[in-house]
Amino acid sequence: MDLGKFQLDVADLADAFETIDDPRSEMNRRHPLISVLTIAVMAVLSGAGGPTAIADWANMKSEWLTKLLTLPHGIPQKDVFRRVLMSINPAVFQACFAQWVHQLTAAHKSADENKPVLSIDGKTLRRSHDRAKGLGALHSVSVWAGDYGLTLAQVACAEKSNEITAIPEVMKLVDIKGAIVTIDAMGTQKAIAKQIVDGQGDYVLALKGNQEKLHQAVAKYVDARLENDFQGIGACRHETHETGHGRQEHRLYVQFPVPEELAGQDDGRGLKTIGVAMLTTVRNGTETSDVRYFISSLAMGVKQFARAVRGHWSIENGCHWILDMVYREDESRIRQERLREIFAWMNRFTLSLLKQHPAKKSIAMKRRSCAWNDEFLLQVLTGKGT
Repeated sequence: MDLGKFQLDVADLADAFETIDDPRSEMNRRHPLISVLTIAVMAVLSGAGGPTAIADWANMKSEWLTKLLTLPHGIPQKDVFRRVLMSINPAVFQACFAQWVHQLTAAHKSADENKPVLSIDGKTLRRSHDRAKGLGALHSVSVWAGDYGLTLAQVACAEKSNEITAIPEVMKLVDIKGAIVTIDAMGTQKAIAKQIVDGQGDYVLALKGNQEKLHQAVAKYVDARLENDFQGIGACRHETHETGHGRQEHRLYVQFPVPEELAGQDDGRGLKTIGVAMLTTVRNGTETSDVRYFISSLAMGVKQFARAVRGHWSIENGCHWILDMVYREDESRIRQERLREIFAWMNRFTLSLLKQHPAKKSIAMKRRSCAWNDEFLLQVLTGKGT
C-alpha cells in the first residue's frame, strides 16, 4: 500500500492534537504524544475498548505504524496509553476531535439547505460503577447531529438527575445558531429554552409530567379539539405511512400556534407553536398507539416540526444503540473516572468517522474492515473515502 497519499491527512489529525498539553513529565516523554493519541484512535476504530486492547492492536501493527507515525522508541506499552489517556483533560481532548470532524464535514454541511437538527440526550454506562470506591456509573449528555451522523459534544455528569445542569454546559460547546435543538422532557426548562433562543437557535421540547401544569394544559387543549379534527385553530397536519420489520406505522403530526390561554406560559422563552405527534403501530394484528406533546419556538411549518421530532430519535437509533450493540459500551468495565470519560468520547468520535465513510456496510462491518484492512482504516481516519 502506498502510504504517501495518507501521510498529509494523518499529519492534519496530528495538528488537531497540538493544543493538548502533554501531561507527562519530561523524562516520561519517550513516545510523542501525538503518535500515542493517533494510535489510540486507530485502535478504537478497529475494535479496541481499553488501554490493553490498544497496546495489543498496536503491537500487531508495529511494522506498519512505525512507517506511518513518529515512533523513535517503538510501540508504546499499555501503561503508556493508560497514563496518557488518564491524564488528559477530557474537554480539551474533545475540542481537538471536534475540530477534526468539522474539517471533514464542512462541505456536507454547507450544501444542506435544511436547518440542522441537534438532539440532546443522556446515556449511562451501566457497568462503569465502582461501589467499593463510591464511584457511580458514568452518565453523559451528548449533542448529536443526526443529519450528518456526528456527535458534536459531550459532558459527563454524576447521575441522570443532573442532566438539567449538564444540558446548558454541553450546549455551550456547540454552535446552535440556525439549528433546531430537540430535548426530551428532562430538558424542558425555561432557562434551557431561553438559552437556545438567545443563541439564535430554535427548540422542540417534549412535555411530560415533570412540566405538569403546562403538560396538562396542552393535553386538555388538544383533546378538546380532537372531536372536530383541529378545525378553527390554524392547525397544519402531516401524515406518514411506513411498513417494514413486520409492522405498519402511521404517524400524524399536528402543529398550531400557541393559543391565547397558553400564551402566558411563555415566560420569555420564545414559545410560538404547540405540536402533537401521534403514532399508531400494527404488529402481528395488535395495534398500539402513543401521543406526545411538544412546545416549540418554531414558526408554523408542520413538515419542519415533524422532521425535528423524528430527528430526535436518531440519537437513540443512530448513536446510543450502536454504541451498545457494536461497541459494547454498556459492558465496559473501565472504572477510572477520567479514563472512562475519554473512552466514551473516543467511541462517539470514531462512530462519527465510520458514519462518514460511504461504503455500503453496517457500522459493525466497517469497524471490522478497519481491523482487517489498513487502507480502509486510513480512509476512515482521514476522510479519504468520503
